[in-house]
Amino acid sequence: MEDSVNVTEGGDAIVVLITAASREEADRIARRLVEDRLAACVTIVPQVRSIFMWEQKLSQEDEVLLLVKSRRARFALLAEAVKRLHSYSVPEIIALPVVMGSTDYIRWVSESTS
Repeated sequence: MEDSVNVTEGGDAIVVLITAASREEADRIARRLVEDRLAACVTIVPQVRSIFMWEQKLSQEDEVLLLVKSRRARFALLAEAVKRLHSYSVPEIIALPVVMGSTDYIRWVSESTS
């Protein structure tokens, strides 16, 4: 794959999963992360259903999913910003490493979050 880069060998691209209570909250978080260069791009998936344990009870909620493209080097600041902007007392903020990606796209993520 000539146009791919193995990010595990030197790159620090990540995808961060964040759920939000509403589309408005998701939009507000997404815009702030991109404006502050903590994310290169945020894709908003309008409706997901989450089933989870909360306060020792089985709960379920309709939520909005944010797929945040960023870098490991920006994660701590990104997580702090999300906690300030989020309505949940314990928001989901989970980073997954990007193992492979288009060289141009990975470069763009890096440049957009510098």
